Amino acid sequence: MFAIFLNENMDPFYQNIGSFPTAIYSVLLIICAVYWAGAVIGIFDIDVINIDTDIDLNANSSHTTPDVLAGLLIKFKLVGVPVVITLSIIIMLGWFICYFLAHFLLSSVDNGLLRFILGIPIVAASLVAAAWLTTFVMQPIRKIFNRTTEQAHKHILGQRAVVRTSRVDDNFGEATLDDGGAGLILKIRSNGEDQFTKGDRVVIFERLNNDNVYRVISEKEFDGF
Repeated sequence: MFAIFLNENMDPFYQNIGSFPTAIYSVLLIICAVYWAGAVIGIFDIDVINIDTDIDLNANSSHTTPDVLAGLLIKFKLVGVPVVITLSIIIMLGWFICYFLAHFLLSSVDNGLLRFILGIPIVAASLVAAAWLTTFVMQPIRKIFNRTTEQAHKHILGQRAVVRTSRVDDNFGEATLDDGGAGLILKIRSNGEDQFTKGDRVVIFERLNNDNVYRVISEKEFDGF
């Protein structure tokens, strides 16, 4: 079975995946394979990469690289599942698209500099096409995660969490909830009068909408009920 991979007819394939521009996606694909292998045996958690998609556009500070990536994920409607799944699908599709584009467009290009120049737009086109295709691939996956998330929400109300953002008001905020595992990161809001800062302990009081945003109150107020 594995003899086919050692056949000399596979040499053009190995040459394509190991040369620019496909090599970029090949390296990323190897990283994904290592990550998922680690996730299967329990070394990595599926939520090891967390990107805040609840960007405060009114903040005075400039947006960081994760903010920019979060904005791109929102723009392409790639939210609703763990980020590692989204990125893995994009990389896999990007690899296939880049491989075939390079195979058909660059197979006769021997000049290294010219191949590099022509390869740059192929990498970019592959990324955009992969992100666009991922929006369709993720539709059934998102439904599965939504059903699972709905079950989890029933157990969140009344739980105590710790604020992870610099502030929490009626427009912005996040908290970490200890679920006995890696922890949950929740979008939270105060009632407008109370404001919390990073490290404050709060209680999940109610769910505000279908975007999984929760209103929180202080532990002291909750214990006073």
